Amino acid sequence: MSNHKKKMVAPIVITVLVVLYYCVYFGVIVHLVGGVAAALLGIIPFALSAGMIYVCMERIREIKGGEEDDLSKY
Repeated sequence: MSNHKKKMVAPIVITVLVVLYYCVYFGVIVHLVGGVAAALLGIIPFALSAGMIYVCMERIREIKGGEEDDLSKY
């Protein structure tokens, strides 16, 4: 396994776990509240999941571009 692929595993795993958490959270909200209120409250986990996926994709691009240690810039 190449060095770049090893460094991509952690962001992907964390993203999958957080998105799964948000899906379970939304499922609980739908079960407890139901109706239009659940749809409105579901926007929040959906937006957070989309943001998390976007950040993960950006991180993967950084890793592929050679910026493995992004803290070294600061």
